[in-house]
Amino acid sequence: MTTLTLDTLYRYPVKGLSPETIREAALTPNDYFPGDRLFAIENGPSGFDPLQPRHQPKIKYLMLMRDEALARLDTRFDEAAGVLTIRHEGALAVEADLASPEGCRSVEGFLKSYMADSLRGEPRLLTAPSGYRFTDSPRGYVSLVNLASVTALEGMTGAAVDPLRFRANLYVTGLEPWAELDLVDRILAGADGLRLRIISRTVRCAATNVDPATGIRDLSIPRTLHAHLGHADCGVYAEVLEGGRAAIGDRLTFGPT
Repeated sequence: MTTLTLDTLYRYPVKGLSPETIREAALTPNDYFPGDRLFAIENGPSGFDPLQPRHQPKIKYLMLMRDEALARLDTRFDEAAGVLTIRHEGALAVEADLASPEGCRSVEGFLKSYMADSLRGEPRLLTAPSGYRFTDSPRGYVSLVNLASVTALEGMTGAAVDPLRFRANLYVTGLEPWAELDLVDRILAGADGLRLRIISRTVRCAATNVDPATGIRDLSIPRTLHAHLGHADCGVYAEVLEGGRAAIGDRLTFGPT
């Protein structure tokens, strides 16, 4: 029986900004990955209504697909305190309480200056209401990437490929390259009662061309995938059927449907 191992876990509190590694997460049924895509920066009026939230195309927000300069910011979100810290070139740029209007304005003011050439209007920090997240996919609850596929992609590109280009929540080992693409509708079960159902492949966009460490657009990953595989898929989305812990080193096995 094939067994997957959770190698690393990440959350992305602000869409387009820094990943944050975590050792474990408590997943709950029909919910998103904890602490993930809680905020987004509106790039001009988007039509997003927090009282009636509907999924919006990612182009309405600042995001790596078009705005690679975001990768040159080092950001951390203290969820307990509600404080976002932004550093640029090693220097503190912003430290803001996102629960306060003043804190939001300080983030918006910094981005208005830093991202001036990318803005289509006033940047505005948006907070996801309960039950909603600023994910790329309307059903992008929990994202998973097979590290063997990333290694295979390095052979295609002839260059090192940082797995963080794919901004997934769960990075796993134990599968053959690209085997995750055939897991749609399969169930993954954890020892703590966790059950995930794979719901779709993840189609990759130009955001993966950006080196997450340097902010340089140095690879053509979707084009490379198309050239070698005939599609631009790498990784999958899953929904949480039954809650439980996911932690580094945990094993996932294929459970009954």
